Amino acid sequence: MAADQITLTAETGRPIGSRSSRRLRAEGKVPAVVYGLGTEPKAIAVEWSALRAALVTDAGMNALIDLDVDGEKKLTMVYDMQRHPVRRDVTHVDFILIDVNKTIDVEVPIVLEDTDGDNLAGLVIDQQLFALPISAKPGTIPNELVVSAAALTLDEPVRVSDVTLPAGVELNIDPEEAIVTASVPMSEEELMADVEDLAGDVDEPGEGEEAEGEDAAEAEAEGGDEAEASADEGGEEA
Repeated sequence: MAADQITLTAETGRPIGSRSSRRLRAEGKVPAVVYGLGTEPKAIAVEWSALRAALVTDAGMNALIDLDVDGEKKLTMVYDMQRHPVRRDVTHVDFILIDVNKTIDVEVPIVLEDTDGDNLAGLVIDQQLFALPISAKPGTIPNELVVSAAALTLDEPVRVSDVTLPAGVELNIDPEEAIVTASVPMSEEELMADVEDLAGDVDEPGEGEEAEGEDAAEAEAEGGDEAEASADEGGEEA
């Protein structure tokens, strides 16, 4: 299934600066910039609730968004989404313009299936990759790539080369990379030995180290607004 396409209205003419951006966010909006295809970056704002709804579809961050800018619809995707370092609120979004006739590079999540077969009884399954980088035209980007573990064994992992791709989709990764592996579980004695070794490597922090850690946490919290302002300026200069 290809990525969804959604329409989102952009407000133009927003003031530039951290104070104005904070005011926008207090109103439930997110400062953003749209650029690409040889155009100059344009400062905009979008409703956070509408943007969030666009990004929680099956396509996730690969959703195609028709951005309505001053009555003109432009096909875009979210290129970058910056967050507050402490609160994790979205502080700024970069939209990139898309040409429907040109391939783009994105990452598509992996859905692992057939992990309960007899071939895997008593084994530990370890998923190494959770998304695959691909190239595809906007209308052919899959929402997910299904990977079967039916052929997984102790000696042979499931590799990138085993993935069946939709038409028009190419992988941008070494085909020999392992996606999922299987191993024999550790015995209780081996597990306890590893825990003891790990505990022996961890030193108790002294009073000075504890104080230093508390100071660092406070500094990070106090620096949140400064980082937020930097995110605005960085996105608007993109």
